[in-house]
Amino acid sequence: MNKNASTLLTAIACLSMMLSYGYAQNTKLAQTGFQFLSVTTDARPAAMGEAFTAISAQSSSIFYNPANVARMDGRFDVALSGNKWIADIQHFTGALAFKPKQGVWGTFAVSMHFVDYGEFIGTVVDPNSDKGYLDTGTFTPSSYAVGIGYSKMLSDQFAFGIHAKYTSQSLGNSILPDPNNDGGTIVRDNNQGIMAFDFGTVYLTGFKSLAFAMSVRNFASEVQYETEGFQLPLIFNIGFAMDIMDLTGVDKNVHSLMLSLDATHPRSAPEQIKIGGEYTFLRVLALRFGYAHNFDERGITAGIGLQKDFGRKDGRISLDYAYTPFGLFDEVQRFSFRLSL
Repeated sequence: MNKNASTLLTAIACLSMMLSYGYAQNTKLAQTGFQFLSVTTDARPAAMGEAFTAISAQSSSIFYNPANVARMDGRFDVALSGNKWIADIQHFTGALAFKPKQGVWGTFAVSMHFVDYGEFIGTVVDPNSDKGYLDTGTFTPSSYAVGIGYSKMLSDQFAFGIHAKYTSQSLGNSILPDPNNDGGTIVRDNNQGIMAFDFGTVYLTGFKSLAFAMSVRNFASEVQYETEGFQLPLIFNIGFAMDIMDLTGVDKNVHSLMLSLDATHPRSAPEQIKIGGEYTFLRVLALRFGYAHNFDERGITAGIGLQKDFGRKDGRISLDYAYTPFGLFDEVQRFSFRLSL
């Protein structure tokens, strides 16, 4: 790794540790909003316990560590995912990445994340009503984030990436008493939007396939509804990943076993450890497993993937599925589709 890349890696590592320490001193657990930004939708990382900071996932890496997008094999990659989340909430994500001139100019990406919370019945307090409230009709809250990303391999071993995204949350309208009109009401629009940023680095150590990576996700200023303000779910990640078949004489085109480990420091929860594994047979069938430590309602995860190479060397189509038992909320299921050219 050249001197400039080494200096940048050291600076980012020091900055991440200082920021993490500072937030650790002032953390208010569970005092964050826009929580949809911390939900994993892609089936592959979900099946691996979300231990994904040091693993390249082509275009969908934009959601976990934007530096890994620079490691994509082909020139073009698109990924689409659907997540049947708890309480019948639906998450949908999409990512597209383009790597012109074999990465000489870097890799460019766009992302989309949309959440459908379903339909809710609105009410307003009314002391004169037999029920104590009046129905105000139905409303459909929603959230979305759209972003652009850039990543580049600064050397054969080191890459960095950034992801800038506009995030928005609509919680419908509130009907409130008008302080300037006795008996009157006013309508407040509960919509907020803000820019947020993800940063990431990845270092290929040179020892077999061992990779070390760091990321900071959802860095933004405070959002405020009425008089209450809150932060976005800022997350610090440090991760390692390696194909342990490198330590054997096995042909990795036949058998591959990727293991990954992430240490995570969320703003809204205690520190967490995530462990993931992915066994691949003949580059066609993938069996995945994972474990997330220090989560309230989830721990073990599992999934399966099918992929097929076609056409030119980098052409590939993939279908992935993940299953996550979720305690009191039953289970969460995710599906993903990916096309690489």
